[in-house]
Amino acid sequence: MDMSEFSFRRADRKDAKAVFELTKSSINGLAAASYSPAQIRNWMGDRTPEFYEKLIENGRMTVCLRGGAVVAFVDSEPGEVTRLFVLPEVAGFGLGRRLLEIGVAEARAGHTGAIRLEATLNAEGFYKKFGFRTVGRGHFSHGLGGDLIEIIHMEL
Repeated sequence: MDMSEFSFRRADRKDAKAVFELTKSSINGLAAASYSPAQIRNWMGDRTPEFYEKLIENGRMTVCLRGGAVVAFVDSEPGEVTRLFVLPEVAGFGLGRRLLEIGVAEARAGHTGAIRLEATLNAEGFYKKFGFRTVGRGHFSHGLGGDLIEIIHMEL
């Protein structure tokens, strides 16, 4: 695979279901070695494709396509890269790097100061390669009970 197989564009509402499914697949395939099966099961909480429609409406999500299918995405808000997910089968080909560049540029628009993100345990090394530094640790839960999901607070 080379980067010429991929294209990038702003997400559209019709991408919501694909982004939802992609997120689940990425978590199941890439985070399973760092989190328990119970954490993986509870990760998405009660999210639905409609949750991603609302994010897309903000106009800051970029999707990556291969053969017309969404295979990765990044979402940002001023000062923070909020989500970056890649399908396991296309991980390691530079899509994450390119999406992180897009996400950081979007997060910088209208913002001065550090760019933040919350990394998963399996992604800390990836973000460090691109200049992010660890500034703390935390947890999140989607209100489903069970084990909290450990995250790493990082800044650029």
